[in-house]
Amino acid sequence: MRKKRDLPTKDCATCGRPFAWRKKWAKVWDEVKYCSERCRKERGRRQADG
Repeated sequence: MRKKRDLPTKDCATCGRPFAWRKKWAKVWDEVKYCSERCRKERGRRQADG
């Protein structure tokens, strides 16, 4: 078992905060851009308003 600090991380495209790899993202980690569903939805709103 890996420690959380040893997992790969990325920065969220919306809020810029770092987030760690999750098991449910194992197959699509290269495509994950947002730390949460809320940030994913917020990104869509910002582009529509802009």
